[in-house]
Amino acid sequence: MHAPKRPSIPVETLLLAYRSGIFPMADQRDDPEVFWVEPRERAIIPLEGVHLSKSLKKVIRADRFMVTVDRAFEDVIRTCAEPRSDHPDTWISERIVQSYIGLHDAGHAHSVECWQPGDDGEPMLVGGLYGVSFDRVFCGESMFSRVPDASKVALVWLVALMRRAGHALLDCQFMTDHLQSMGAVSLPQADYRRLVERASGATRMTLGQARRSFGFGFGFSSAYAPGEGAAAGGDAAGAGVAAAVADARGAGLPEGSGWGAAGPSSPGKLIVQSLTQTS
Repeated sequence: MHAPKRPSIPVETLLLAYRSGIFPMADQRDDPEVFWVEPRERAIIPLEGVHLSKSLKKVIRADRFMVTVDRAFEDVIRTCAEPRSDHPDTWISERIVQSYIGLHDAGHAHSVECWQPGDDGEPMLVGGLYGVSFDRVFCGESMFSRVPDASKVALVWLVALMRRAGHALLDCQFMTDHLQSMGAVSLPQADYRRLVERASGATRMTLGQARRSFGFGFGFSSAYAPGEGAAAGGDAAGAGVAAAVADARGAGLPEGSGWGAAGPSSPGKLIVQSLTQTS
């Protein structure tokens, strides 16, 4: 017999847990139960200390990816939950997926997406990350890449957006070689809890507003023109990119020259500049 389906974790419970320094995980994809984790050591990326290698700066400046915020949250979390060669199973169960979709709908979970044109020229989701946001804290949950550098670019963009929005703390939960190479540091859980307390209060703007402030480069086929979405024949991912383009045009932001054709003030160049300029 299949285990009974458990209800989603309430938004209020999740937010209380994150403010207390704990978060849920599952033993495997089809496990209806969750357990709560409180790491002894916590990995964070100081927002003023992210490390950009020369090669990564080059990738970002070249605008090889179109980067969006909250345009494909469910696609991102479900892709993060897919089996990988080094992780045949996942801690992101269906119950966790549904719980974080609810958290996203409540405005407390966000995704950063990286897109590239597919063989047919249509936008294709090739990387991204998602996490939980409260006060001036963002807790990164998981990330994925289908092409080289996509998750790194998403993470760098996240740091830049957090800085512009007025966030104070980027939690990465567990240290990895990948995160350490980008400037992550470890600290005791008690110190992390103190940082969370200091990061109370509201941000200056949302991550989406911060994203729009960097402008957009366009390069989409007519199938994903602004205004077309899933109901008009496009898939949800393509509709998300089209909506991002519409947002930019509606805000009067400059239109770039397309995929991988970075202008003098392209989004990627502005991102690198914002992270490397000295005060």
